[in-house]
Amino acid sequence: MSKPPFEEIWRRILRHEGETFYTKTRLPFTYRIEGNALIPDRTEYPLHKSNFEKAYLLVPIGGPGEINQIVRGPAYVWAILHDPRISEGNW
Repeated sequence: MSKPPFEEIWRRILRHEGETFYTKTRLPFTYRIEGNALIPDRTEYPLHKSNFEKAYLLVPIGGPGEINQIVRGPAYVWAILHDPRISEGNW
């Protein structure tokens, strides 16, 4: 099964803004979007769309530790990309 283009994944991320997601260690968080940045409520640190695009090239990923050298906020990036609302069973 081939993965959808990243822009489709980003649209899904945009659609679920404000909903609760969980890190691998089950910490709840929500996020808001400002331009091309996603801001988790647990940090207020903006994560640029490019972080998600870099990680998306590697999914499925076993955990955030596998991407901590290539993206900022790996726990959030991993959690969002591996959530069923975003992956829709594609990985």
